[in-house]
Amino acid sequence: MDIRQLKHLDALASTGSFTAAAKKLNMAQPALSQSIKRLEIALGVTLVNRTSNKNDKLLALTAEGLVLHQHATLILKQIKQAEAQIRAMANLTSGEVRIAVPGMLGSFYLPSRLMAFRHKYPELKLSLFEGGTRDALRMLQQEEVDIAIITAQDLQPEFDSQLLIREQMVIAMGAEHPLAEHNAVSLNDFFDHELVMFKTGYFHREWILSQAKDLGKKPNVAFETNLINLIKQIVSQGFGITSVLEMAISSKDDILAKPFDPPVFLNLHIAWKKQRPVSQADRAFVDFLMSNR
Repeated sequence: MDIRQLKHLDALASTGSFTAAAKKLNMAQPALSQSIKRLEIALGVTLVNRTSNKNDKLLALTAEGLVLHQHATLILKQIKQAEAQIRAMANLTSGEVRIAVPGMLGSFYLPSRLMAFRHKYPELKLSLFEGGTRDALRMLQQEEVDIAIITAQDLQPEFDSQLLIREQMVIAMGAEHPLAEHNAVSLNDFFDHELVMFKTGYFHREWILSQAKDLGKKPNVAFETNLINLIKQIVSQGFGITSVLEMAISSKDDILAKPFDPPVFLNLHIAWKKQRPVSQADRAFVDFLMSNR
């Protein structure tokens, strides 16, 4: 039994004759009769009651034929819906992009780009998950999202990726902080001051801790939160310093941003699993971000 035979049975049920059904299906009547006969042989039952008439063979479905036709109707409807949905996805008039991003990018890098993407593809749904790098990595590995933006250090052999941005890490501080007079700040000097940090699982914290370990320093963490705007408020009031991506500091903030000496840059990649097929919507989103960096 195949889809064509189900279509043939459906046409017979809707027209009531082999002649009309063959015309509807744009096929020869003998071929239609043979198709139904093969279906009956395969199932071992009679599906159609045939009566003779000088004009045509009038027919009615048997009890078995009626049961099969009920299932055939549902199957053909689902196939039609599936075909329509796949075509819509291919034409980018349907689909969803699920992406996990670090909070800082979600707040300062993506908003304008997400709105521009939605303007270009209004039928596509965007689901954004913000969190730490560890969360983004886990969600991508467990296929809870289709795409994640992660650091170069977090790239895995199972991922395909493209370099999205290379962003400078800076030290954020209040205007009255002692380091405000410096043009650039060494890591040694950075660790001599109270720090406001993200909690465990964020790449900023992991980077700071790894640098401290290399220098034999113990960071003086005075405050922890995952809320970037709260971190900026605390720092602006002179309560400690922090390290953030340069994009997180604007001229409207009452915060100074100083580069490290030597400068520190972070490579952020957009990644997806190699063995998971990339949908048309996902590919469109990746291409859009890469074209609007």
